[in-house]
Amino acid sequence: MKTYLALVLATLGLAGCFGEENSDLKEWMREKSDGLRGKVEPLPEVKPYQPFTYDAFSLPDPFRPSKMEVAKKGSNSGLAPNPNRPKEVLENYDLEKLRMVGTLQQGKTIQALIRAPDGNLYRVKVGSYMGQNFGMVAEISETEVKLKEIVEDSGGDWVERSTGLSLDDAEQKK
Repeated sequence: MKTYLALVLATLGLAGCFGEENSDLKEWMREKSDGLRGKVEPLPEVKPYQPFTYDAFSLPDPFRPSKMEVAKKGSNSGLAPNPNRPKEVLENYDLEKLRMVGTLQQGKTIQALIRAPDGNLYRVKVGSYMGQNFGMVAEISETEVKLKEIVEDSGGDWVERSTGLSLDDAEQKK
């Protein structure tokens, strides 16, 4: 019964859209559509396919570092890290993760206290190694540890650079 009633109401609603009452709507549509004629643009001209011949086999391979190999063969700076020496504990950490927290002095010998990311304190002296770039402690002052690192440049040569580890700001205020 409900479906029958819904069907009758829908039919009456649609019947209301046709007839004389909606003539103003039909007139408005006719006015607005006057002078509108669709025009389809012609398709663009299709150019014939021209195959491309790849002839770059005579060019140097960009993925083969031949220039660097020549540079490595010709370089002989004599500066290179010793791969046979035993590594020290602080060489397992990046230099940025190590913190200088103080110094100790016994006689004329000064040692720096370094805190590693594992929370342990380590003593370093001149000649000790730390950091992952073969950094050797060159000088220790009350506020800084100066290092000489040996790194490989883009040409494959080993070069020496200076860097340092300053006393942690929180420790300086104490």
